[in-house]
Amino acid sequence: MTRFFLLVIVCLFVLSDVKSQSIERWKVDDLIQYMTNTDSALIVNFWATYCGPCIEELPYFHSLAEKYKGQKVKLLLVSLDFEEFYPERIRTFATKRNYTAQIVWLDEEKPDYFCPKIDVSWSGAMPATLFISSKKGYRKFVEAQLKPEELEEHIRKMLQ
Repeated sequence: MTRFFLLVIVCLFVLSDVKSQSIERWKVDDLIQYMTNTDSALIVNFWATYCGPCIEELPYFHSLAEKYKGQKVKLLLVSLDFEEFYPERIRTFATKRNYTAQIVWLDEEKPDYFCPKIDVSWSGAMPATLFISSKKGYRKFVEAQLKPEELEEHIRKMLQ
């Protein structure tokens, strides 16, 4: 009987670990390389677990990314959380909300260094989103919280 309970506990641990997100640590140059080399339309959302507007808009990103997945639209969530939140707090946040999009943590300390590399107009405020379609020549940076209809409009423009 003890073996049975031990087996159940081990299985639950393994299954819960399978559902958890793997969160990679990227530098800004890794992010730029990823954005440059993707063959899909790409939505790059910059957010943090402590950012209320970010948390509010994230479900829209997930539902619309799923809706447009057949049209080769990818969602990349770039966490700007503090280093002490990496990876556990970010992973816990994503797992509780069943987020399936790729999440990376941006390992950069100086916004004055990495923000202009993403977009020269970026002040560092969150949320911020970059829409890129290399095939269509589309690039749009938005430094604001997006409503679902605004997000969908940007996706449509990216796919035109």
